[in-house]
Amino acid sequence: MKELKKLNKYFVKYKYSFILGIIITIASQIFSVFTPTFVGDIISALYDFYKSTVSAESVRELIIKNVLLILGTTLIAGFFTFLMRQTLIVMSRHIEFDLKNEIYKQYQNLSQSFYKKNKTGDLMSRISEDVGKVRQYVGPAVMYSVNTAIRMTVVIIQMYITSPELTFYALLPVPILAYVMMRLSKEINNRSFQYQQNLSRLSSFSQEIFSGVRVIKAYALENEKDKEYEKITTESKNIFMRLASANAMIGPLMVLIIGVSNLLVIYIGAKLFINGTITEIGIIAQFILYINMLTWPIASLGWVSTMIQEADSSQKRINEFLDEKPEIVNNNSEETPIKGKIEFKNVAFIYEDTNIQALKNVSFTLEKGKTLAILGKTGSGKSTVLNLIARLYDSTSGEIFIDDVNIKKLNLNNLRNETAMVPQDAFLFSDSIKNNIKFGNENATDEEVIHFAKMADVHKNIEKFEKKHDTVLGERGLTLSGGQKQRVSIARALIKNPNILLLDDCLSAVDTETEETILNNLEKLTKDKTTIIVTHRVSSAKNADMIIILEDGEIIEQGSHSELINQNGYYKDLYSKQLSEKDIA
Repeated sequence: MKELKKLNKYFVKYKYSFILGIIITIASQIFSVFTPTFVGDIISALYDFYKSTVSAESVRELIIKNVLLILGTTLIAGFFTFLMRQTLIVMSRHIEFDLKNEIYKQYQNLSQSFYKKNKTGDLMSRISEDVGKVRQYVGPAVMYSVNTAIRMTVVIIQMYITSPELTFYALLPVPILAYVMMRLSKEINNRSFQYQQNLSRLSSFSQEIFSGVRVIKAYALENEKDKEYEKITTESKNIFMRLASANAMIGPLMVLIIGVSNLLVIYIGAKLFINGTITEIGIIAQFILYINMLTWPIASLGWVSTMIQEADSSQKRINEFLDEKPEIVNNNSEETPIKGKIEFKNVAFIYEDTNIQALKNVSFTLEKGKTLAILGKTGSGKSTVLNLIARLYDSTSGEIFIDDVNIKKLNLNNLRNETAMVPQDAFLFSDSIKNNIKFGNENATDEEVIHFAKMADVHKNIEKFEKKHDTVLGERGLTLSGGQKQRVSIARALIKNPNILLLDDCLSAVDTETEETILNNLEKLTKDKTTIIVTHRVSSAKNADMIIILEDGEIIEQGSHSELINQNGYYKDLYSKQLSEKDIA
């Protein structure tokens, strides 16, 4: 139950609904408890009539009166029960809404390294399946717990007032039930936690398969993946069956306990009536109804206990992520305008998950409005430089300055609002092409969308689609080719009109002619913007104001195209090689 303490803040937030629900529940149970008394009076009157101690007329009047009272109190109790559900269940939906938003906000705040360590399917499972289990606790479990506690209190008090001795025997089996339920609850909790973990694993596997279905089909791995899926689902089924077997024991136990209570009431009640301890035979019927009134509350103890244990297991999984501290935090709530000057001073960076040192003592200065090109072999640290500028990571050592201010002291929202990054692996949403481009600026007009699509040299491709810019893309932009996705991503970045533009090898999937067109357009659009281009092509880098060559995370060459071409180094070799390849082509 300690994991569920995190939810107390929501009960405080909705305290008026919770208190009102309790008051309504008390009213409902007070009206419910009258029914057994009225029924007992009717049976006692019929017995007295059988013994000829009362007249038929008086019995008839009492039956009519009590039947009307039963109908009236039942209707009122039912109405209050309806209000109870409307109050407490609706409250639980509000808490579910708030909890999902809290988890989603936490997901948004967590750093890149978090997403490297956790699978998408697991994240989805916690915000859907686990929150659903928790909702069962804050809604039905709380409602039935309150209802059970109040009903048992009201009924037991009424039973004790009627006959203390018969009350003792009627409730004698209850402690046995409580002990068995405690043992069962512990087992259900363990099995529920195992099931939720396996469910996350199943979700992650399924999500990965659906995302990579083209690769699976290309390599004809359908049968192998079917076997893996069957293995996971079989394990899931076995865990769930063990959980179901524990839950299945609850119902029979309830029937057994209630049955024993009824037998005790009939047997002991009959002896007490014969001995004259109780004077009305209707009290026996009254107690049987009391026991039956307690049947559902007692039976719900097992159900509620199961819901609480499952919710506790789910909340534990949710808390694991809610307690996760983001590595990148906004250290400045004040506005910090971003102009675009960038400076690295002895920057080093090590990826925590792999312990790979991506950068070593990197230093350079890029003035506002200038263009920097970064070249180097795969794994040399090029993309890491861009990630550090966008502050997706913080440097392990050294300092990064934007406009002569340490990047950690800048308002993070301002920094990212003025930075646009185009990754090599372009990600597009399952939405229209127009909305994907407007993702960079939601207030952009259709004319601006078309303009920047032209600047990215993708407009002519879009026009060939039947619905043009309103064409809805498949998941991750599958409708488009690799080069088209990259160019839509470039249009999305340009429409944002940022002061810092980061291009991470985003022209790798286009031909040289298209590349030349885009670079010429970029040169016009980025005159006043600080631009960094990560590339493997000299053609993309040659017009930059400064070029950096990285190798194993260190700068081995630095200068302009004309300066580097006159040195016998990596850049000159790369230029010569690509020039000869172009000539051959």
